[in-house]
Amino acid sequence: MPFQIRPLKEFLVRPALPPAIARLSELAYNVLWSWDHNIRALVRRLDPALWRACGHNPVLLLGRLPQAALIKAAADPRYLAVYRRACESFDAYMSAAAHRPGGKLIAYFSMEYGLLECMPIYSGGLGVLSGDHLKAASDANIPIVGVGLLYQKGYLQQTLNPDGWQQERYPTNDFYTLPVLPVTDPEGGELKVSVHLPTGPVVIKVWHMDVGRVRLYLLDTNIEENASAENRDITDQLYGGDIHTRIRQEIVLGIGGLRALRRLGLSPTVFHMNEGHSAFLALERIRVLMEEHRLSFEEALEASRQNNVFTTHTSVPAGIDLFDRGLLYEYLHEYCRESGIPFEKLCALGVREPNDPHERFSMAICAIKTSSYRNAVSLLHRHVSQEMWQHLWPNLPVWEVPVTSITNGAHLPSWLNGDLANLYDRYLQPDWRERHMDVKGWELVRDIPDMELWEAHRHRKRMLVTFVRERLLAQATQRKASAMELRKTQETLDPDAFTIGFARRFATYKRATLLFRSVERLKRLVGNPKMPVQIVIAGKAHPKDHPGKSLIREIFQLTRDPELARRLVFLEDYGIEVARELVQGVDLWLNNPRRGEEACGTSGMKAGMNGNPNLSILDGWFDEAYEVSGGWAIGDREPYSPDQDEIHSSAIYSLLENEIVPMYYERGEENYPAEWMKRVKMSLANLSPRFNAHRMVEEYLTQLYDPAHAAFARVASQDFDLARRKVDWNRAVERSWERVRFVETGPGPEASVLSGKPITLRAVVDLAGLKPDDVRVEAVVGRVGVDGDLEDTQVLILPPAGELDSAYVFSTDLVPHQTGRLGYALRISPNHCDDPLTQPSNALLRWG
Repeated sequence: MPFQIRPLKEFLVRPALPPAIARLSELAYNVLWSWDHNIRALVRRLDPALWRACGHNPVLLLGRLPQAALIKAAADPRYLAVYRRACESFDAYMSAAAHRPGGKLIAYFSMEYGLLECMPIYSGGLGVLSGDHLKAASDANIPIVGVGLLYQKGYLQQTLNPDGWQQERYPTNDFYTLPVLPVTDPEGGELKVSVHLPTGPVVIKVWHMDVGRVRLYLLDTNIEENASAENRDITDQLYGGDIHTRIRQEIVLGIGGLRALRRLGLSPTVFHMNEGHSAFLALERIRVLMEEHRLSFEEALEASRQNNVFTTHTSVPAGIDLFDRGLLYEYLHEYCRESGIPFEKLCALGVREPNDPHERFSMAICAIKTSSYRNAVSLLHRHVSQEMWQHLWPNLPVWEVPVTSITNGAHLPSWLNGDLANLYDRYLQPDWRERHMDVKGWELVRDIPDMELWEAHRHRKRMLVTFVRERLLAQATQRKASAMELRKTQETLDPDAFTIGFARRFATYKRATLLFRSVERLKRLVGNPKMPVQIVIAGKAHPKDHPGKSLIREIFQLTRDPELARRLVFLEDYGIEVARELVQGVDLWLNNPRRGEEACGTSGMKAGMNGNPNLSILDGWFDEAYEVSGGWAIGDREPYSPDQDEIHSSAIYSLLENEIVPMYYERGEENYPAEWMKRVKMSLANLSPRFNAHRMVEEYLTQLYDPAHAAFARVASQDFDLARRKVDWNRAVERSWERVRFVETGPGPEASVLSGKPITLRAVVDLAGLKPDDVRVEAVVGRVGVDGDLEDTQVLILPPAGELDSAYVFSTDLVPHQTGRLGYALRISPNHCDDPLTQPSNALLRWG
């Protein structure tokens, strides 16, 4: 038990680096080394064994390395040559730091970041996506800063007991041995901000982490200024604690994060909420605009939403944070009182029905209502999201619900294996590393000799087998396994056997045990002496997810079956390191969630970029990629129903037995699978340019960031005059809207219409004193389906065409090109002429 002495004076000791290698510390503190092989090789070369023991953490390695080893390296001309190359690579990369035309700066808020295996401040796909977003933004030179929380214990470390039941450990992170540094204020002290909670003021220390050219700011409440354990523990664990912990974390992230940026002197022009966890930043932005520009709540909301971007990663309502209004009042009523924000108006931002006192406050709805830009993370997820949020726009057809999509991507330099990169250096264009999105450039993959590509993959698989055996030995040793069991770990897996990988969060909708519904069929696959199959599985369940833990135990117990023992493996503590080894070394990547419940998924992208085809449900990203992926589809593009579990399980076995495994083992004269290699090259050539994170961030820039930046510049000009006028206009429209009505519409059903001939769509509208420019009249046109609904629809705007008595005429010509039943419906909604972002109002849109 450590002996505690207070007060304690402390000082920080840093490694004494010889002058010849003095920049090692600078290189270690910028995580560019995690995807620049020159820098990574430099650090690893100092002591490969210590590098592994330190969890691939160069800051810790430099602190543990004996001084004699540093002096030896500084005197070694071979090491100095590697050092110079690494410094040149670093300087060349950093010299192109983003120039911000017009002061553009994006602030990216996320609850978790998966950047390094040595920094467990992520739980899974959302965090890894956030990390890849920052890395790709750095590569693309996009001006962006990240904001997140620095968790003292991070996310759980997983172990399994002898029965296979998941156990959780939470080792404490020592921030001073990680590649993060405290931010200093102008006086040289540590930069801190504060928020007020019912437990009192909470002081937040700000750290920073350099991700290439991008800076990530991380917030920490575990400091002495916070006297209560409740306040210190806000940033203790990711997704830990109760509902009080969650709302405190989200207040610190959203409100505290924005205050930290302001203390740093940063003025972002776009605010990106990656999931709803950070939605309170919208509230803080409203408060700041009200205070500094004397705007009303409505004016500040109108102005701030112009450059808020919200990305939803959720496919089911159960994945959204909800807070009772009583809890919201407990934490934010004082904030509202001091800032002049009516509490009921705050509540209205996060609910569907403001008049329903029992509806809980949704962070996702708050983010939706306070953002002009909203996106899902795949095309299919867009349709799912539009259905899920259609209740916020009940007067709109589902397909018009204003949610767009940008499909996620994986950061290619972080996930591509070194053997493939070496082949690309020889066979692709010399600048392929800077041309990730060049589709034609990736076609050169087909020039790589099959045998060379095959041998590169075999090398990665041998590395995977070694990694798995070492990890299994460590797992068994920790469980105090018998000597016989320890020996058996070194007989696990065969480098020449067909290897399936499955690794993801163990949520029940991902159906991890679908492959094990017929154990006898599985045993025949695995035990085939001519075409053996082996399976490597990894994944964590949330500590409170007992059904997920049960799935893990079920699989683990199967690994004890003598007929499966050496061919079925469960790797504990799934994280970035395990994921990287798997996606680079397996032969086939399996993904079988319930269709429509996987928002995107990126692990299959990473496997595909490493030449490992997918066997997947047509969900998320794979619904877009299947036809060009070189992989196989499980089932069809149909909504999920429970009876599909058995159907999909049988389909997996059938594909493996009859097509996939035989193709892999079919060898020609040169003893490699020629047909299989065609699929490998198809995967590499088509997935690498289309599903990398560089493409993703470029789409965010052009589709969301640039328009949001321009919109805020427009609304902020002349002291937010546009926002003030827009709110006045809204009030005038609302006063008149009850009296706005369609007087006459046409044509009627008796009209004679010929294909190729124009027909005039016409509406006569009583505007109740409004002007034609105050409204937008539209026709929704399409084929009439057998059930009487419109299909293949398009929206036509009917411009003003004159006056008729006291009403206004709106009309346009439609030229039908197909015969059959054609239908249309007219509608009218407010249209602010100065605001091109105006979307059909939910409450005021009226159909005629």
